[in-house]
Formats: sequence, structure tokens, C-alpha cells
Amino acid sequence: MSMTEILDELPKLSVEERQLLSQRLNELEIGEMEETPEMLAAIDEARAEPSTTDVTAEELSRDVIRWAHTK
Repeated sequence: MSMTEILDELPKLSVEERQLLSQRLNELEIGEMEETPEMLAAIDEARAEPSTTDVTAEELSRDVIRWAHTK
């Protein structure tokens, strides 16, 4: 199946199926990431600061992936 075909099929998925797909893509991205000193420092910094909002695991995973791709 080509990327175009896959993208064309996405609107046909249910909300639950899209969430599962998003979760799986995040898992693949995280599995391919290498820890860097900058990433570990950012994690330490985040742990040291008190959280003012609740964040879901999916949101956190997405943010880490975005952060990693900017480095």
C-alpha cells in the first residue's frame, strides 16, 4: 500500500482507530530516538520544575518527539 493510499484511508477510521494509530506511531518514533545529553538535561529540568497543568502520556510523548526533531 502506498503512502497516498494510506493517507486516503485515514478519514475512514474511527476515533478509536485513529487514537490507536497515533499511539503506535508515537511508540515507533520513541523507539528510534537516541538519548542525547540535551534531552536528558531537558528531562531533568522538567522534573525540577513544578507542573502547573496535567499532561497525558500521549501529549508528553508527542512533545518529546517534537522536541527531539528540533535538535
